[in-house]
Amino acid sequence: MNNRKLYTINTVAEFHKICGLPKPQHPLVSLVDYSLVDYQIEESEISWVQNLYFIGFKRDIQGKLHYGQSPYDFDEGLMSFIAPRQVVKMIISKQDVKPSGFLLAFHPDFIWKTPLAKTIQEYDFFGYEVNEALFLSQREEETMLELFKGIEKEYQAGIDQFTQPIIVSQIAVILNYCERFYQRQFVSRKKSNHHILEKFELVLEEYFTGNLLDKGLPTANFIANELHISTNYLGSLLKSLTGKSTQYHIQEKLLEKAKEKLSSSSLTVSEIAFELGFEHSQSFSKFFKMKTALSPLAFRNSFN
Repeated sequence: MNNRKLYTINTVAEFHKICGLPKPQHPLVSLVDYSLVDYQIEESEISWVQNLYFIGFKRDIQGKLHYGQSPYDFDEGLMSFIAPRQVVKMIISKQDVKPSGFLLAFHPDFIWKTPLAKTIQEYDFFGYEVNEALFLSQREEETMLELFKGIEKEYQAGIDQFTQPIIVSQIAVILNYCERFYQRQFVSRKKSNHHILEKFELVLEEYFTGNLLDKGLPTANFIANELHISTNYLGSLLKSLTGKSTQYHIQEKLLEKAKEKLSSSSLTVSEIAFELGFEHSQSFSKFFKMKTALSPLAFRNSFN
């Protein structure tokens, strides 16, 4: 039985304390220098759930981070994003190389009642697994570090009525740059990404082989699990490579199988509907007509 303690981090001050850092200069936002972190616990592994947003840029971190079910070695400069209420496990190892980089931590209250409070939900990379982190070029690193240091400089200058809107706007700029950099990463890592796309097609093809009545239609979550990537990453990758969503591709495969059965089998429309996972033939007919502007029978008759 695993009796390791699960820490809960509710505030920036609590995060500073567990990292062995002085009290934060701002109660709701802080830029943490990794080279100064000295975890104040005895365990070799830390697990925590934090009620903060983390945007991390890390280098030379030789310990392993588990985010979700995936371990990751920080042997290159990269960025990762963690939203509130997600569980993180850090395996701490003794290391000769001092870790470097920064972690921007901010409480959800800091962006409350600002435009970012709504739009931050649109950045899918907060739902990526750690092994889908963002790798940066040297120029991109310089851009990120400049933005991070700008936030630190702002709250170090003293807190007034302008501090929050200025920093919130700077966080929004960081997130927009990261969105751009992820799109670049999808393109620059085209070979490996197309390999995922090929496996995606194989998973769909295998799933649609046989009767779907018992198992129903495949979900984006099921396919992502089969590919060992997160649902958000799969959606972003497909959108980047094909311009279409995961759900679109599932429906296209469903339509392909429906056309195949209608044109080459003697099954009734109801039998085809049930084989494809529809509980009611009317739902299948509605789906088919929405996609083709023809009823299943009209499509079948066009082959006779």
